[in-house]
Amino acid sequence: MADDYSFKGYDKEHMARVIGRSLPISFKQSVEICNLIRNKELKHIKDVLKRVAERRQAVPFRRFRHNIGHKTKIGVGRYPGKASKEILKLISSAEANAQFKGLNTANLVVNSIIANKASKVMRIGSKRSRRAKRTNIEIVVQEKAAKTGENSKNKHETAKKAKGGIGMENNKK
Repeated sequence: MADDYSFKGYDKEHMARVIGRSLPISFKQSVEICNLIRNKELKHIKDVLKRVAERRQAVPFRRFRHNIGHKTKIGVGRYPGKASKEILKLISSAEANAQFKGLNTANLVVNSIIANKASKVMRIGSKRSRRAKRTNIEIVVQEKAAKTGENSKNKHETAKKAKGGIGMENNKK
């Protein structure tokens, strides 16, 4: 069976992933939550999603913002509790997968989180043909790269030399 993954640069050694298929949550709310937590640390993400589920923090809606009320400090936003609970379960599962692989779970970062529309199923017991909302979510986590001060200084000096900023004393006539 071929891989049905949206993320193509997956490294089995340093990354862990989880996929939620046909989750009964809104696609639009899932996209906004994904945009909120992408490239953030797992411990921070868990706190944010718990606050959203408890309706203490709103999720800013940047893409799907038509006829949505304004929230203090963030503008257009909502409290997508059901979607945040489902995504929190997936985040916990991704963390468990990373721990099973031997990755350091203290400094995991969400490298990729993608929400796609799933197949629509018929609602049970409805007279007319009403369809249920379903969403597929794929999460890829990896260990955060350690930043070193020396390495960044060397890159900065190399860039200056390439532009001609340092070492120009010899070129003066």
